[in-house]
This record gives sequence, C-alpha cells and structure tokens, in this order.
Amino acid sequence: MDQRLLLTTTYLGPIDYFRQIYTAPKVVIEQNDHYTKQTYRNRCRIATSNHLLDLTIPVIRPKEKCPTKEIQISYKENWRINHWRAIESAYNSTPFFEYYRDDYEVVFMKKYNYLIDFNMDLLETTLRLLHISKEIEKTSEYIPKEDNNPWDMREAFHPKHESTTQITPYYQVFEHKFGFQPNLSIIDLLFNMGPEAIFTLRK
Repeated sequence: MDQRLLLTTTYLGPIDYFRQIYTAPKVVIEQNDHYTKQTYRNRCRIATSNHLLDLTIPVIRPKEKCPTKEIQISYKENWRINHWRAIESAYNSTPFFEYYRDDYEVVFMKKYNYLIDFNMDLLETTLRLLHISKEIEKTSEYIPKEDNNPWDMREAFHPKHESTTQITPYYQVFEHKFGFQPNLSIIDLLFNMGPEAIFTLRK
C-alpha cells in the first residue's frame, strides 16, 4: 500500500492534523476534491479569554460543485484584519506569541486569490516554525477512496466531530478558566508551548 498520508487542506488545522503530518513518511494534500462547507478547509478554532472561537474565511460560492483548488477567497469584508486581531487578542499573553507573530502576520497581510494558496503558505510556515521537515505535495487529480486505507485521512478531521485521538494536555493560558481544551488550532499549541510544541506532536 502506498504510504502517503492523504489529507484535505486546512486553515491552521487542529493539533492532531499536524501530529499525523509529523508521523507520516510523506504527505499529499487533496486539492481536487469537491469543496465542502463548514469544514476546517476554511475554518480554525482558537481559545479566547471568554470562549472557544471559530474563525471562518469567507469564500466566493460557486454555482456548481467545483474542486477545492478553484475556491476563491471573498474580500467583501475585512476578514484578514478581523482574524488577525482575534488571534492577537486571544494569544498576546501567551509565552511565545511575540516570538512567532511576525511569521504569521506577514502571511495574513498578503492578499491571496485562492484558499488553497493561503492555506498552503500557512501550513509551510507552521511546519517551519515547528522544525518539521516534510515533503508536502498537492494532488494533480482526485485520488479515489480505497476501503480500509489507513493513510487516507481526508474525512478524519471535522469541526463538528470530536477527535477520537487523545491530545496530551499542555499549558494553555486560559486553562484556569475553562479547563484544558483539546485539539484546537495548531497555533494554540505553538503560542503556548513554543519550541516544546513538537513534544506534544510526538506523543
């Protein structure tokens, strides 16, 4: 069996998504699947001082089904500034936000036409900050599903379904208010734990 981890694209995906990337020999991002609403493709979940918050990138809705790679970002509202301010407000008191903020802010301030390009830049930035050297490819055509293929995790991560994988608790700045919140966006782990974030991905 071809041991390539097959994933959908995500917007600053959850911790377990990155743990799977870390442990895989090779990673392929499916960009030719039909775009699906209300998924991590254009949504990430962070912890704020008041509650968990989903940040959703507005996209231009196609009239018919189209592949994810053709989904364009909508700029009718100033979501880039709003998302960055929400991230800044949520994490400016974490130990490592100032250490990593410039790397992420520069990506947020660029204007991307396509969702896949924005997500890939964020993915590459995050892997670099985690010191994970991994070959990442995008599909040239849709890869059909195979029964009982453990490397196909295109449907494994969804914001409406709790992950069955246990995330080892780590320090979270708001844990004293809400308790430990598992499997948030990877930036929650990175901003709270810094260089030690990689140890959570190894467990």
